[in-house]
Formats: sequence, C-alpha cells, structure tokens
Amino acid sequence: MTDSGNYSWRGGFCIEVSPIPNTIVIFGASGDLAHRKLLPALFSLYSNKLFHEKSRIVGFARTPMDDNAFRDKVAESLKDKAKNFPPALLGEFLKKIYYVSGEYENPESYKLLSERLIDIDCKNCISTGRIYYLSIPSALYSPVVKLLGDAGLVTENQSGIPWRHVVIEKPFGRDLESAEKLDFELRSVLKERQIYRIDHYLGKETVQNILMLRFANRIFEPVWNNNYIDHVQITAAETVGVEHRAGYYDNAGLLRDMFQNHMLEMMGLVAMEAPAAFDADSVRNEKVKLLKSIRPFNLKELDKNIVRAQYASGKIGASAVPGYLEEPDIKQSSKTETYSCAKMMIDNWCWQGVPFFLRSGKRLEKRVSEIAITFKKIPHSIFDPIRAEDLAPNTLVLNVQPDEGLALTIQAKQPGPKLCMGSLSMSFKYSDVIEGEKPEAYERLLLDCMLGDQTLFIRSDSIELAWSIFTPVLKTWEERPETCPLCTYPAGSWGPTEADELMRRNNVIWRRP
Repeated sequence: MTDSGNYSWRGGFCIEVSPIPNTIVIFGASGDLAHRKLLPALFSLYSNKLFHEKSRIVGFARTPMDDNAFRDKVAESLKDKAKNFPPALLGEFLKKIYYVSGEYENPESYKLLSERLIDIDCKNCISTGRIYYLSIPSALYSPVVKLLGDAGLVTENQSGIPWRHVVIEKPFGRDLESAEKLDFELRSVLKERQIYRIDHYLGKETVQNILMLRFANRIFEPVWNNNYIDHVQITAAETVGVEHRAGYYDNAGLLRDMFQNHMLEMMGLVAMEAPAAFDADSVRNEKVKLLKSIRPFNLKELDKNIVRAQYASGKIGASAVPGYLEEPDIKQSSKTETYSCAKMMIDNWCWQGVPFFLRSGKRLEKRVSEIAITFKKIPHSIFDPIRAEDLAPNTLVLNVQPDEGLALTIQAKQPGPKLCMGSLSMSFKYSDVIEGEKPEAYERLLLDCMLGDQTLFIRSDSIELAWSIFTPVLKTWEERPETCPLCTYPAGSWGPTEADELMRRNNVIWRRP
C-alpha cells in the first residue's frame, strides 16, 4: 500500500513524493540513535519540504523532561547541521517537537501518550497517520507493541487510513526460533503491512542504485548471469572495534550482526531476477525467490566454505589498538567472532556455478563497503604474445560507503607502442555529480515510512529464510567448534590468513579496496 501524496519533479526523471500529515513517535528519544540519525534526518526532510507542515514529532523515553527541555536537547544535536540553513528554519522545526516521559512496560505511560497524541491532533485540527519508531533494545519490541495495541494506539480503520506504522531496527531475533517467536508476537497485534523492519544499508544511494543499474540499462542484464560472470565479492569492512556495543556484540557476533541482514540483502539485490514492477511486493517477492535458491552450508565440511576469526592487538593507521579480548566488558574466554567470510552458491539457472564471496569484519585495514562483480576472462587473445590469462578481467565495483559510486574496469590501449594496453577504470562518485548535501540513508527510509512504501524494508519471510541459512552454522559453532576453528588476525589487517586460503582453493584472491 502506498499512501496518497503530491508528486513534484526535481529535474529529469527525478520524482519525489510529498507525504500526507503524520505524527512520528520516537521511542528511545533520549538515546544515541535518535539524536545522531533520526532527528537530523527528519530535519533534512523538513528543510527539503518533504515533511508535511502539519506533521509532528513526539519523543518518548524514561528520562524526565518537558517539551522545552527536549527541544533544547534536539537543538544541540542539530547545531552543526543547522548551520547550512537560515536561522529561522531550526526554530520552526523545533516547534513541531513534543515530549512524553514514561516507562516502556507501564500501561499507564501509554494512556498518557495517547492523551498527548489526541491533544496534538486536536490542536492541528487533523487526524494524522502515525509512525512508532522503536529505537529501543530489541528485547522491548514485543512488550511495547503489545502495550501499543492494548492502548488502541495501532488500531486502523477498515481502509487503513489514518495508518499506524511501527518501525523496528535489527536484530530481528538471534536465530530462526527467536525470529519466528518475535514475528508471531508482532503479528498478533499488527498486520504485516504495518511493520517496517529497517536496514539502513538499504537506504544508501548505491544499494538503491543496484536495481536501476541492472533494470534501467539494457547493456547489463544480458551479461548478468553465469555465462559471463566469474564470481562476486561483497565486502563490509570497519576499522572500529566494538566500542560502546560490547554487551550486545559479545552475545551476537559478526555473523548475526552483519551476514543475516546487511550482507544477504546486498547479495539479494545483486542476484535476484527482474521484478514485475518497482513496488514493495514485486521486489520483495523476487528477493524471497533468490533466498530460497541459496545452497545450504555443508555442516560436515564447514571450514571449507566459511571462516570465523577474532581480532588481536595491532595498529589502525599509526595508532596501537587492543585485541578483542582486551576490550572493556569483553569476557576473557569469549569465542565471539569479529570477522567472517563465506563462499555461498545459488542453485538456479542464472547463477549455477558462480561463487559469491562475502566478508565482513571489525578492526580491518580500511572502512569500506562494496560489491565487486568480476566477469570471466576473454576466451582467446589475438594480441600475441599477450595471453588471455595475462589480461585482467572486467570488474564492476559498486561502492556503498564511504565514497558512494561505481567503477568499471576495462582493458584499453595506452599511449606508446602499437601493442600497449592496460586496465582503465571508468568511475564516478555521487559526491562529484550531485550538487549539495547527499541524502542520508535514514532520510530515504523515514520518508518511505511516511509514504507507506515498504520496498526498502524487510518482509518477515525474508528474515526467516535468512535465519534458516545461518542458524545451522551458528549451532554448529556452538556444539562442534572444531569443525570451524576460531582464527585470529591482527587489527589493521584484511583478516586471517585462513580467509586467503579459502579464496586460493577457489582460484580467486580477495580484492584490496
């Protein structure tokens, strides 16, 4: 369902939709995510006239505050961002913000919230759609949604307008069983179309561009298959350690934190078939078909297709950094992985025989997320004595972060002798071709929440299929760790030597972005 709105053109085929009035309730409004990402994103939408004049924001958290104190806190969070706009703009935005203090598991708090929301709607003389953004620990999702339901705060009329949307952040469970339990509890109160499971990676420009690159350009799709593609590498590397997330991370690990969601979502966009239309159901249906085609890991030979590792002390740039076991609040006996790489296969006509290599880790040499599609080498070289195997294959690299853009490597003539060729990269960065500040991922996703567009959000069947792929691996690591020993790698490197060995067995080497 896409709620009605007014279309406005911003040059070429650049279409944006203005949302109808809505009220955004941020649970956990005093927390880091709200002030670092959500409120700045909403301010950007307001500054770009993509936040309806009658829309309002209500913060909800345990911290005792009144409206003015919360507005002061928001103003401080937006201080740097607001420098680029007229001074009056921030003041206008702050007037749209309110605050309710309450306990997440106390029914009385939801009565207070309901009364405040009714009062705000009455002052606006309008009944608005509502978004409840749960920027809170995942353990609170079920009790908060139940109390929202008990208070009548997520009840819609027969037509679904004014709508009630609930946004939740990952993790969506920690294995298949817990994910199914969470989904059951959410859907005992909400309809699937009311649930917006957010993955901020899907809001990044390059990730969104994958579908347009593939399906708006005739030249790519005919070669986007096992006849022409040799392998695909997907990398999500970070230079930071666990930082303030030690409590969560030591109970989750890299595979749960990155593979089940970010990595598999990117793989799905690269490998899915063309959807019938660019809408939520069509796109997500094709993702589900793709997930069903992924070959399960052979648990008896797990170490042949997956590597797990933990960072030791080392250097990031010129700075010495501690190993994972030396980080604050990490158990000395921890076997939690901070790096994983895997070889994954897709059993369908399009991708049979093409390996997808996924890797992600903390404390690696460089912060980068990219998708590299490597094409097969030419079958024969006419440029004697240069052999076919001497020529580097064509590679299409989609840079997700930090420098969003893409690059295509081809072989081309170089100045000099008659027979003089080498690799040439044709590339662009969004920052070079887009004027002004590039939209943040949360801007795109929050706007879509207001519009009722779930295309870039994750459906429950996708989550269950993703967990069905990785839950057996996690159980094997816990019950039979010897089948896939925990390796180590120095901080500031590109990971363990065992990851390089996995690639050598497949006659491939990892890209060094």
